[in-house]
Amino acid sequence: MKAIWNETVVAESSHTVVVEDNHYFPPASLKTEYFRKSETHTTCPWKGEANYYDIVVNGRVNKDAAWYYPDPSDAANEIKGHVAFWRGVQVTG
Repeated sequence: MKAIWNETVVAESSHTVVVEDNHYFPPASLKTEYFRKSETHTTCPWKGEANYYDIVVNGRVNKDAAWYYPDPSDAANEIKGHVAFWRGVQVTG
């Protein structure tokens, strides 16, 4: 699977975890030069608190385009630290 934004692959892995139709990429699959921590946090009733990243490619910023659960609930432990995408980021296989 690949996550692509602004014509750039920002993550790539053959081992994503699918939860609620979202592919969660393992941390090691991220091209970290394109990720900037965001101050945004949201809460999912069953997964816990999500943190966000802005994706920055060629000077363009996609605010809060990636999210992850650093300390998920036991029910979502398989996605701990894994990153999912939205806001125009294409996830293709």
